[in-house]
Amino acid sequence: MARKAAAAAAAMDGKSSELARAVAEAEAREERLRRELEAALARVAVAEEAEERLCVQLGELEAEAMTQAMEYQQHVRALSERLALMDGLLRSSGLHSAVVQSGLH
Repeated sequence: MARKAAAAAAAMDGKSSELARAVAEAEAREERLRRELEAALARVAVAEEAEERLCVQLGELEAEAMTQAMEYQQHVRALSERLALMDGLLRSSGLHSAVVQSGLH
């Protein structure tokens, strides 16, 4: 009976050390995964900050583009008005037909 008890105790010790090894491996794997998760979360935070900066820059560029487009449109309108004024002056002075006939128009 003592042999059976000793054999049972040895089997239990073997299983116990096997379970202890499995627990240690699981804990090591869990720690590795935790570090990987923390690194991934840090990369996500960096990406979110970069996205926010890019959105701000894009907004600034859009505002600048709108300002430039409005200034360009205003400049074109001013030139069109000047051209219309000059055309009107030429027509009223009678020089318009001479300019058109000479091919300068």
